[in-house]
Amino acid sequence: MKKHICLTPAILLVVALSTFSCSSRHENESRESLKAANDSLMQQLEKLHAIEQQEETNKMLVSHMYQELFGDKNVEAADKYIVENYIQHNPSVADGRAALKEALGTWFKNAPKETIDIQHLSADGDLVYIHTRSKMGGKTISVIDIFRVEGDKVVEHWDVIQEVPAKAANDHPMF
Repeated sequence: MKKHICLTPAILLVVALSTFSCSSRHENESRESLKAANDSLMQQLEKLHAIEQQEETNKMLVSHMYQELFGDKNVEAADKYIVENYIQHNPSVADGRAALKEALGTWFKNAPKETIDIQHLSADGDLVYIHTRSKMGGKTISVIDIFRVEGDKVVEHWDVIQEVPAKAANDHPMF
């Protein structure tokens, strides 16, 4: 879960006023304390910003990989995006990039290229979640893939695939 620090002007004013209410002999100590607190907050904000930037980079990596692999049906793109000793949690595919490429080659035989219909894309640390609407055997399916990213490569994968029912109790099933 992402943690955000929001410093409102009111909070900053309270901190500033509390500093001025100190006696004159404690002014230097208060200023030093306020500076240390400010430096600590700035470091925390810089760390949060770096995490958010990495999450955005990871989301772009996964969305590009997904389009190249599953949309463009370019099995060789796995070499660009996935480590060789990739961990696979889908029970129909063995671990490793080579096993994935073999499975994709079978699945994609005579399949047309398509633009991936991304419904949701999110990241939390090194995990990227992508929810897509797709077709499989003439049926619409909902796919949620979770990828763990290290550096600039996918190292682990989980997925949940479910057929979208013809009738639903609401107007917005699955998406």
